[in-house]
This record gives sequence, C-alpha cells and structure tokens, in this order.
Amino acid sequence: QVQLVESGGGLVQAGGSLRLSCAASGSIVSINAMGWYRQDPGKQRELVARITSGGNTNYADSVKGRFTISRDNAKNTVYLEMNSLKPEDTSVYYCNADGRSYSGRYSSDFSSWGQGTQVTVSP
Repeated sequence: QVQLVESGGGLVQAGGSLRLSCAASGSIVSINAMGWYRQDPGKQRELVARITSGGNTNYADSVKGRFTISRDNAKNTVYLEMNSLKPEDTSVYYCNADGRSYSGRYSSDFSSWGQGTQVTVSP
C-alpha cells in the first residue's frame, strides 16, 4: 500500500505564492507519474500538472507560466510551486501517484491519492 501526504496549502492574497509538497511512502517498487489535481464542490477533479519519472511535464492551460511541478525521485516527493495566484485557483488540491508496489511476494500496479489540501486565494 502506498500513502501520499500533502502539505503547504493555505490562504494567500492574489498575486502571492504557495508551494505544495506531497511525499509518497509505503511498499514502493517504483513511481511512474506524479501529479496535482484540484476539485471544487460539485465539479469534477481536474488535472493541474503532472510529471513523469523522466521529468516530462504537462500543465493545464490555466496554470501554464504560473505553476511549476517538480519531483525528487530519491525522496518520492513531488512539489507544486504556484506563483501569481488568482482567486480562481482557490480549490482543494490533491496529489496523485501511480507506479508499482509490493504485494506480498509480488508487485502490482498502484494509483494513490492524497487527502487533499485547501488553497484559498483572496482578491
């Protein structure tokens, strides 16, 4: 089983910055992609940014040029640097990771989610 623990959310004024972190732990064999998603009440969870084990990244159009995703493979940790924040960035942000984990004597695919962290941007 793989657990993800997020940190770094909070309240910030428009134009400000926040940095989110997400650390994976557990019976990890390897992690392929790690990413950040966000979800507003009553809406579907949407991709914010994603990074592969090789460092390839993709971003939602709404955050391109403002957010930067990075990862530390040795620490199984992914980061999201958020700059020039806007009120519309207000949401609950969730970390996701997928890869292979140990399951008894064997390994199997996993996809895990963090518990979510609130980001609030005031006008």
